[in-house]
Amino acid sequence: MPVSAVPSRSAPASARASAAAPAQPVAKGGWITVDQAAWDAQVAKFKATKADPPGNAGNLAEFRADCTYSHRKADDPIVFPGLPGASHMHSFVGNKAVGADTTADDLMTFTASTCKPAVDHSAYWVPTLYDAATRKPVETTGFRVYYRSIRSNSTDIMPMPNGLREIAGDAKKKVPTPRGAQGQFYCAFYGPGNLDGDSRSDNGNWPICGKPAHLHFTLQFPDCWDGKHLDSPNHKDHVAFGTDQGCPAGHPVRIPALTFEITYGVTGSAAGYYLSSDPDGKSASSMHGDAFLMWDGSAMNQRVRNCLAQRRTCGNDGYDPFSF
Repeated sequence: MPVSAVPSRSAPASARASAAAPAQPVAKGGWITVDQAAWDAQVAKFKATKADPPGNAGNLAEFRADCTYSHRKADDPIVFPGLPGASHMHSFVGNKAVGADTTADDLMTFTASTCKPAVDHSAYWVPTLYDAATRKPVETTGFRVYYRSIRSNSTDIMPMPNGLREIAGDAKKKVPTPRGAQGQFYCAFYGPGNLDGDSRSDNGNWPICGKPAHLHFTLQFPDCWDGKHLDSPNHKDHVAFGTDQGCPAGHPVRIPALTFEITYGVTGSAAGYYLSSDPDGKSASSMHGDAFLMWDGSAMNQRVRNCLAQRRTCGNDGYDPFSF
């Protein structure tokens, strides 16, 4: 006998609504514990790294990576790991193979990078900037990552553990950024000029720079680490800012403080811009930056020992030509 079809029953309205409008992706995250054996080995090698004379050059203590734009994706391997397309659009520099599924091991395996030095396999990214008039992306024309000692004494600074994740800024902050506001883009150039711009966009949130200045943004990251975790649920609790008196008790390990110096090859316009993290607000307040750290261990140790602990101003090659 033929089998009768079973009449289907209508799904509840809530289920139909869910099918029609897929739920927003949920940000993933948690405490990622450092590989203690690997960290202990890195510390031992760092302590064995000999410092080049002089003992204290007395300069600005830093080394850097000079990067160019790599690619653009709606991915975030820190906030939305394993979820391609779940994030707002990001502009990546550094490691060329980065996407939603990228792990620390991937960064060490796939080392092609848009950064110099080649021993920096890290990935760095920021929300994509768009021209409000054309709605086309405006990519970075300069992206320098400084690794600095931002305290007066650098003798206790340690290398950064590979696999460390950090985020600076707040992607959820959505407030106006008028002239003089904190967290705004500014005009960068050599010589005298108005950092806030000669004028402002129609909504007041963006500077219009006098030539030859271009739009610029600076992001500052913390300089103390808890010594236990490579990431935390909110991607911030495992790191903290210290003072000249030292790091807080819960974050006792002094590490290099990252600074992103980001340049865009535009001078500003009346229409202004918007960030992928706040396309409706059209202000700069949601600007933020992510760093997923991976270096050749010996190169990191040498730079921290000779550039930061010895207070030298080093280039992307890890040397200060004026201190020898």
